[in-house]
Amino acid sequence: MEPMEIPVVKGGTKVATSRVFERDPDTVRDEDLREAIWELGREGEWIVQPVPEPYYLAPTKYGRMKKIPLEHTWHHKSCGQCGHIPGYSTSIFWLNRLLGYDYFDPRDQTSCTAWNYYASATSNQVAQAAVAMRNFSAAYESGYFPLIHCGTSFGHYKEVRHELVHDANLRRQVRAIMDKLGRPFVMPEEIVHYSEWMYAVRDELKNRVQYDLSNITATVHPACHYYKLQTGDAIYDPEIYGGQRTAAVTGVVQTLGANVADYSSWYDCCGFGFRHILVQRDFTRSFATLRKIEVMKAEANPDVVLTHDTGCVTSLDKSQFAAQAHDRNVGVPVMSESQFAAIAVGAHPFRVAQLHWHSVDYRPLLSKMGIDPEKAWAEFQGDLDQIKSGQMEFMTWEHVL
Repeated sequence: MEPMEIPVVKGGTKVATSRVFERDPDTVRDEDLREAIWELGREGEWIVQPVPEPYYLAPTKYGRMKKIPLEHTWHHKSCGQCGHIPGYSTSIFWLNRLLGYDYFDPRDQTSCTAWNYYASATSNQVAQAAVAMRNFSAAYESGYFPLIHCGTSFGHYKEVRHELVHDANLRRQVRAIMDKLGRPFVMPEEIVHYSEWMYAVRDELKNRVQYDLSNITATVHPACHYYKLQTGDAIYDPEIYGGQRTAAVTGVVQTLGANVADYSSWYDCCGFGFRHILVQRDFTRSFATLRKIEVMKAEANPDVVLTHDTGCVTSLDKSQFAAQAHDRNVGVPVMSESQFAAIAVGAHPFRVAQLHWHSVDYRPLLSKMGIDPEKAWAEFQGDLDQIKSGQMEFMTWEHVL
């Protein structure tokens, strides 16, 4: 595939145009639900959980400011991350600890069920909303504010919020379920994705970077369920592609000192597709490699692909083996920006980021960052040997910080 010319300054995210996207939250047609949420709270329909201080004010697509809590966060984990990308979540927790931010890792969280919902395979409107509100109530009862790790959960919960705000009958049905569970009926003031927290702390991370990333080129896949559902709620920054694309991930990577390269199929889905990954996996693998990875390779030749959702990391990383068997132009490591950022500020690539769970060879990236992958692997193997021999029961946070 021949490289394609695109109207972006090479090696950066400045759009080569004089047009300016003016943001005026008073004139946009997109609805801001937050006042309606507070009004329903004042009417006694539910409890509104406010964003705790300290928080960061981030600009969204239409100019409204969104509160991003820096700490006192209740981490709504991802089933897919915990199941087969464990270094994704571990990196988020590690970064919170590194920066000294208080958080809570709950043991009573349930899956959001959004994966099957988007695959048209599960449940009904009331049950879906009840699962979301059950998790929100658990966060509220803990005294911590929900921070969503998974882009799919994030998008799904925003859709649930929209339905509950506009449908009194749905609220009545879900409230009845919560009453049976003996839990309060709670709606958080904001629904916040972890990548927004990453964006909020990017300057703090910049001050802790351990390696020169100026020779690292990354391509970013923005997760569909982060910014295509309830579009006005995602973070946009005029400094990132002129405010025409979400700033999550890209803003973090650039602040850390790495280069973000553009490519023409940035808007395309990663190929996961929910139903496709369940019943047409070859379609997913083909789309992920031909429409995403090969285009990135041809147009940007990145050292790493960074994204911010469970399914995106899964599809883009674990689809490449099939294309490699057919000698396609693939072979780029894929990870979340939380893993990349954690490694950049000193996290161990195996003890914390757990890159050994990934499929594509990540060792060239580590070497280019200035990390000896063989030495790091030997250190990790040493930990395992201690566990096997009984000298150490398991690794603790004290062991990796």
